[in-house]
Amino acid sequence: MTTISKDYRHLKRSLFGSALLLLTINIMAQNKIEFLSAKDSEPSNFGWMKGFPPPADKTLSAADGSFFNFPAIRWSVVHMREMLPTQNVSRGLEAPSKLSYDLDKNIDGITFMPWNSKNKMTWEQSLWANYTDGMIIMHKGKVAYERYFSELTEHDVHAVMSLTKSFTGTLASILVAEGTLDENKLVPFYVPELKNSAYGDATVRQVMDMTTALKYSEDYANPKADIWDFSAAGNPLPKPADYKGPNGYYEYLETVKKEGKHGEVFGYKTVNADALGWIISRATNKSVTQLLSEKIWSKIGMEEDAYYQVDGKGIAFAGGGFNAGLRDLARFGELIRNKGMYNGNQIIPAQAVKDIEKGGDKTAFAKSDHPDLKGWSYRNMWWMTENKDGAYAARGVHGQTIYIDPVAEMVIVRMASHPIAANAANDATSLPAYEAVADYLKKKK
Repeated sequence: MTTISKDYRHLKRSLFGSALLLLTINIMAQNKIEFLSAKDSEPSNFGWMKGFPPPADKTLSAADGSFFNFPAIRWSVVHMREMLPTQNVSRGLEAPSKLSYDLDKNIDGITFMPWNSKNKMTWEQSLWANYTDGMIIMHKGKVAYERYFSELTEHDVHAVMSLTKSFTGTLASILVAEGTLDENKLVPFYVPELKNSAYGDATVRQVMDMTTALKYSEDYANPKADIWDFSAAGNPLPKPADYKGPNGYYEYLETVKKEGKHGEVFGYKTVNADALGWIISRATNKSVTQLLSEKIWSKIGMEEDAYYQVDGKGIAFAGGGFNAGLRDLARFGELIRNKGMYNGNQIIPAQAVKDIEKGGDKTAFAKSDHPDLKGWSYRNMWWMTENKDGAYAARGVHGQTIYIDPVAEMVIVRMASHPIAANAANDATSLPAYEAVADYLKKKK
């Protein structure tokens, strides 16, 4: 095993427990570590948190960060509410909508060529390679494929990591379409507290598309990166006695400085999503959790309440703290694919979805550090593949995905607990797999 510096260990002890830890785990020299396989790392092999109380050597904790070390992450992604404070997203009181099924046993055998490989892989093999916890495929509104692995069952919710950002972006898109939010206004119009920060001369649109110019590093491998300060601010657990930094996500946002010119380069930075969460809350005088429940979660027959992790002031982590059920995420994906329509009712303004689907600035994206995603763009906190089908996705670390292919009439949702946080660790065996399934489904009558 690669050794980790004392400084990083100190950071890990003091910062783990923050909702932001959902974005990271043992990033130091991950590519040099040999991890247990998906089957060998399943929680049932370890007996964590069993017993009343569980034995000391089987107890996982947010206070010391043990619950998010691999392979413990494979247990914790469906137990976040037991570890950290949360805020509920109500599904309402109506009965869940019934999903229709038309399962296709041939999907497991679909083959594709992973990037930079000479050997084909089957769809089922890709699920194990990517430490899949749950997979569902919707085709023409019906469930064509559904499987659960590891700790996840049909009754559980799963941490969705940075996929959360696409919910924040969708809410903002809805408010823009409704006329509640003006995307051309400068951020301080809604949040005066950000006047002296990097956001002081940024537009709401630039925040929505992450083309803000921020002096902010999200390099998890660097123990001195700004992401750790953001994490410390958002940590809901008691701060160390010598802590003198910002208290809460919002206070941290006030300290972010500008570097460069807004609107020119796409820069994927979590703080943008939390800034947007603050903006939409101020525009509506409602929390992100209340907005999501009112606008979407209570409208389309969800099976489970969802929830967000929160900071010490009860502010939802709009950049990565959402947790939801697999089937409910599929329902959301279908809502987006159908231009906001559900059971004949326009739940999301069609213009909001069209604005997502039109994609973002390809030139700005090309200047970013995403060499494997050539030709992509980013719009309203959704990743636009710009491929032949115009597919687009919500993406989160450790393998979370909602992938929508309009031409194939397909929605794929994957929940996962890959030992490596970065999507680059699984894109080579995920993105071509999704396209292969889309091509297969397009040929079905």
